[in-house]
Amino acid sequence: MKLVARILVTALALVLAAALIPGISVGSLYAAIVAAVILGILNVLVRPVLVVLTLPVTIVTLGLFIFVINALLFWFAASFIEGFAVAGFGAALLGSLFVSVVSAIGNKLIE
Repeated sequence: MKLVARILVTALALVLAAALIPGISVGSLYAAIVAAVILGILNVLVRPVLVVLTLPVTIVTLGLFIFVINALLFWFAASFIEGFAVAGFGAALLGSLFVSVVSAIGNKLIE
């Protein structure tokens, strides 16, 4: 049940991001839920591999490269989900930051 609640919190964060950040659009709540599931899968499977592969760059930038990885995954997810679009890297960076913060707060309230 907590997994469904977390997915819904992330979907609502995506809808809020689309309303507040120019360059991000979500066509429907269904598209937001699908995007939340895909983002979750990417964060579990792909993100750890990318973090390990880019470890030297992450160390040199004192961890700031993790934001770039998150933005690229956010942008990548939007590239193949119908109804979820991100205009560019800047929007992806702001969107990933916003969704991460809102999701973290929402998930903390669920627990």
